[in-house]
Amino acid sequence: MTHWHDAMVDRPETKGPGYVTGWSISGLAVIVAIVAVWLLGI
Repeated sequence: MTHWHDAMVDRPETKGPGYVTGWSISGLAVIVAIVAVWLLGI
């Protein structure tokens, strides 16, 4: 039921393609959201 949470807990290593890709996508999404709000706000 909480497979994604278990997968995160069971893998303590933070160096890996999945970890880097996940953070890259998250960071990119945050940057895009901030820029979109900034452009629409102005």
